[in-house]
Amino acid sequence: MEIRVEKTNQFKSLPDMSDVKFGTVFTDHMFIMDYHEDRGWYDPRIVPYGTLDLDPASVAFHYGQTVFEGLKAYRNQDDVYLFRPDENFKRLNNSSKRLCMPEFDEKLALEALKKLIRLEERWVPSKKDASLYIRPFIIADQSFLGVHPSNAYQFVIILSPVGPYYESGIDPVKIYVENKYVRAVPGGMGEAKSGGNYAVSLIGQVEAEAKGYSQVLWLDGIERKYIEEVGAMNIFFVIDDKIITPSLNGSILPGITRKSVIELLKTQGVEVEERRISIDEVSAAYDNGTLQEVFGTGTAAVISPVGELLYKDKKMIINDNKIGKVSQKLYDDLTDIQWHRKEGPAGWSIEVD
Repeated sequence: MEIRVEKTNQFKSLPDMSDVKFGTVFTDHMFIMDYHEDRGWYDPRIVPYGTLDLDPASVAFHYGQTVFEGLKAYRNQDDVYLFRPDENFKRLNNSSKRLCMPEFDEKLALEALKKLIRLEERWVPSKKDASLYIRPFIIADQSFLGVHPSNAYQFVIILSPVGPYYESGIDPVKIYVENKYVRAVPGGMGEAKSGGNYAVSLIGQVEAEAKGYSQVLWLDGIERKYIEEVGAMNIFFVIDDKIITPSLNGSILPGITRKSVIELLKTQGVEVEERRISIDEVSAAYDNGTLQEVFGTGTAAVISPVGELLYKDKKMIINDNKIGKVSQKLYDDLTDIQWHRKEGPAGWSIEVD
């Protein structure tokens, strides 16, 4: 399908990247494509950024048929790169399948994204460690009130320039281990990147912030003891020189950064254990002095060291609340690959040409 382009005649001023809050400034254009069960996907187009025309009875508002992704574009001098966008579009399709939404052509989506970024290239920041955040999403927009998959959808991509996640170095975060509420269970939709998964996590996030913690570490929904993920990232533990992360079980989001970390470590000859790990095992490792590092992985921060865990009444200070050597090396290696300061594994860096 041909992607048509309608350019705006009112260009916005570029923001001061030293004062941009995440997800608050958007570029001049966006991509939209429509779906109807009688036509399939049709009319892919780039148009001026603006509001969407949705009926109040649209299925997305009432029954939660929404999925989304998050990735970034990175500038290295005059060139712009994407980091493993094929993985994001593959995961978006997997999320769609889980929510009974139609799959799309991943190659067409990548072509559309590249075309949109080429049009919006002036928005890709040149400031060190700043980037252009990319939000593809699909929403159901059939107008009816009934519990049934929609027969119509919109696929949209919007862009937002974002500053460095860490302005003054990598600061370890404080995490509260949630033992009252649960986010997901195997057989649910925890592995889908859907709005509902984030809505259900908000109550834990609010309570964590009230206690002075920035994020929530979720336990499994059945036994309430096996570690799953943090609200905005996957989690890794360095115990007695071994790197451990919870195995994907259907209720954990299969993070692209998580996957990249595991693959990168393996290329360096470092073994990563993907297995069930309980909060009791982590607590015991802390007590016996073998818990060396804890870090999260995600698109926004790349690597986020954890300086403190609170589980019930037990406070665990990790590595003297400092970033560890594993976390630092992974952060340096991944960001160098993302900004194309050095070559990574084949296919990881995609130039927007």
